[in-house]
Amino acid sequence: MKRNYQKELDKILEGISGEGRTPSLLLHSCCAPCSSYVLEYLSRYFRITVFYYNPNIYPEEEYRHRVEEQKRLIGRMPLDHPVDFAEGPFNCGRFYEKVRGTEDIPEGGERCFRCYELRLREAGKKAAELHCDYFTTTLSISPLKNAEKLNEIGIRLGEEFQVPYLVSDFKKRDGYKRSIELSAEYGLYRQDYCGCVFSRKEAQERKQRASAREA
Repeated sequence: MKRNYQKELDKILEGISGEGRTPSLLLHSCCAPCSSYVLEYLSRYFRITVFYYNPNIYPEEEYRHRVEEQKRLIGRMPLDHPVDFAEGPFNCGRFYEKVRGTEDIPEGGERCFRCYELRLREAGKKAAELHCDYFTTTLSISPLKNAEKLNEIGIRLGEEFQVPYLVSDFKKRDGYKRSIELSAEYGLYRQDYCGCVFSRKEAQERKQRASAREA
């Protein structure tokens, strides 16, 4: 039977509320728009450190733009608890090494799964370093991301680093829709591709096909 990660998260949050404490959470963020709803939602329960580790992003100018948007959002959003920010290294060579041999696989397949693993591993390591109570990622908010695979990887890495992975499927309950609303409210830059050079190429090809149909 397919797991309902939202219901599992509900139970965890209910338990935290009943304890009367505010645990710490390392939140891996892929971008400001995706993090907007997740921060609004989870800051009621956690002291959050947003961890920006995305060596997949291409080109570097795009990476820098997204980092600054993330910082700007954190500085502007009225959240229940203060939110810290930590940036991981922009070591794009690690991404290309990790996905070697999967360059021609369409977005959403094995290449993306390897990218999930790369980023979540670094997040789990950072969470252990900071002695966080939990870690998770914003990635599941995207309709294009495989929440089941993300949770599978996250749970395994949580056991490895001995920091519980907060299971989630943030697109549920109109989470993705809310992220679009918050992006408009804060004037956030919303990119038209996931981030890597391969997804950028696919996005450009989709635009070209759409333009050809309209011509």
